[in-house]
Amino acid sequence: MIFSEKRKRRFRNVVISMLIICAMPLLESGRPLSGARSTDYFAGKEIVCAIDLCDDMYGSHGLETGFNYQLLNKFAEDNKCSIRIVAANKKENWTDSLAAGSADIVIMHNAEVGEAEGLNLSRKIDDCTVWAVKEEGQLRQVNTWISHITSMDYFQDAKASYTGTFNPYKRVERGVVSKTLSPYDNLIKKYASDLGWDWRMLAAVIYQESKFSINSTSHRGARGLMQVMPKTAEYYGIDDLLDPEKNLKAGTSHLKRLQRLYAKSGMEGLEMVKFTLAAYNAGEGRIADCRNFAESRQINKNSWEEVVSIIPLMREESILQEESVRLGKFEGYETIAYIDSVMSLYNAFCQICPQS
Repeated sequence: MIFSEKRKRRFRNVVISMLIICAMPLLESGRPLSGARSTDYFAGKEIVCAIDLCDDMYGSHGLETGFNYQLLNKFAEDNKCSIRIVAANKKENWTDSLAAGSADIVIMHNAEVGEAEGLNLSRKIDDCTVWAVKEEGQLRQVNTWISHITSMDYFQDAKASYTGTFNPYKRVERGVVSKTLSPYDNLIKKYASDLGWDWRMLAAVIYQESKFSINSTSHRGARGLMQVMPKTAEYYGIDDLLDPEKNLKAGTSHLKRLQRLYAKSGMEGLEMVKFTLAAYNAGEGRIADCRNFAESRQINKNSWEEVVSIIPLMREESILQEESVRLGKFEGYETIAYIDSVMSLYNAFCQICPQS
């Protein structure tokens, strides 16, 4: 059969179209998740990223620093680079650092950007957060990645885990029953298991310390989810307290060491947990004073409630004459309130998440 030239051209076009359709999945399989095939401004490099956010600003009622921390790690994974993430020190001008090249990405609230010169601002990653870079080529790659990631279920799931109401009392009041308490439940379960604790108890400690914000910093210099002091982190070989897992590792390593002290005294169960937490809050020396003073008064030093009963005496000048007390007067108000609050939070978390 002889085909006309017109039919031949039509047949060739159909064949070519079919080949393209069949080849597309192969081409897509080799495409990086970032969607940025033509640029590699970050590939193979270590990039420095500063998060200059304050959680709960602008009515976001979420954990923006933690959310962007997770996204930055995803960005590094998708764009084949390593990453060092820092929380912006308010004393340092990170826009200057970006301009000077000592930072590669700075994350900030769009409302705070102002008229900063020399910055290229990404499209919004959420309602009000932008990523700033120095070069236009970097901006194109960042925007391509943002366009891709925000269209994925991964982004929506991650965003949902960092927003909403985390206040346990409000959740109990509303009758909320859930399988989750925070974005860090898996990490909390991992390290609670190592402690031998109900994971909801460790979650209560973390909420008490930071309300699940990795960006929390106390006036004493304690940082992160478990409000770990830098010297404590150094003792346990931890160098990055912004990292949620490293912070938990440092905090629970300290709890584990304290817990061993009380286990040697014959404590167990909830009493051991309470004394461990008291030492975590006030220091083991202060709690040793309390227990020694209780023992000198024939009070059960292994009962938290009985030890609390003698703390008012430790606020008096006469305590300075007691041989059993080495560190002087101890007000104790903060520590007593701390234990009460953690126990209350734990009870609330047990109502929200009945399955341990």
